[in-house]
Amino acid sequence: MTVKQLRAFLAVAQTLSFSMACERLHLSQSALSLAIKSLEAQLGGALFQRTTRQVTLTPEGEALLPMARQLLADWDDAQDAMRQRFSLQQGQVSLASMPAFAGSWLPTMLKDFRQRYPHIGVKVQDVVNEEVIERVRRGQVELGICFAPASMEGLHFEPLYLDRFVAAIAPDSELVVTAHHDVATILWRDLLSMPMVLLQRPSSVREMVERFLKAHHLEADIAFESHQLATVAAMVSAGLGASIVPAFSAAMMRAQGALCYALPLPALAEPVGVVYLRERELSVAAQAIFETLLSWRPFLESQLASPSSA
Repeated sequence: MTVKQLRAFLAVAQTLSFSMACERLHLSQSALSLAIKSLEAQLGGALFQRTTRQVTLTPEGEALLPMARQLLADWDDAQDAMRQRFSLQQGQVSLASMPAFAGSWLPTMLKDFRQRYPHIGVKVQDVVNEEVIERVRRGQVELGICFAPASMEGLHFEPLYLDRFVAAIAPDSELVVTAHHDVATILWRDLLSMPMVLLQRPSSVREMVERFLKAHHLEADIAFESHQLATVAAMVSAGLGASIVPAFSAAMMRAQGALCYALPLPALAEPVGVVYLRERELSVAAQAIFETLLSWRPFLESQLASPSSA
């Protein structure tokens, strides 16, 4: 059965008149008759009993009537729902983000998105960087905010900004803080003279720090490790050691009582951006939130790519 056939049947069944049904559907008599005959042929019998004076439903036509109403109502609802999705009047997006970013800059960006598209819901999954990438790969979320993946197979990564890592120390630390271009800075040799508090392997942040230290022939005394940046912040604030963390986590560090300072050249900097599956087209809603995130790129670059952000 086609929608056109069902609409023709319903119009005749409601009016019990082929001429009135033609007016309602803006069809010619021959087109309407053909639609009804085709439907009857497909179903295997007559749906209407026609005489020169009246049109009535057969018992089979009576049985089809409520089903036809429901089918057309469902079809109209489906059309309306899809139109709303394509016009961003309805929909939902699943997004994964690193916890520190999700708890700092993402809410402001989502507020901007909500003002633009008030009818689109967003599910945020705040998980570690590695899990962000895996959930995108598995199709559990459409978009992820993370550091650039080590393997780009099947993925597209769009950078938002270059995150310049900062030093996190306890408020009562005796480390010497100097001014470099009006930015409070801690020298690498001074920072690494302290016991270090770092994320545990296989954290990508840990790997970035270790790769950087090895490339520049620097050594760190790793005294404490944790899976979460929030725990690292608490340990640093308690005076257990210093840490090297992404700039976007500086607000979390300060909230726990730690102090954050810029690090001089050579700089440890890694791109943070939006990742999604290369071969899978984004939904209209996901595309809208993707474009909103990209619109914040100049702001993020000015706030988080500069040492003064610490």
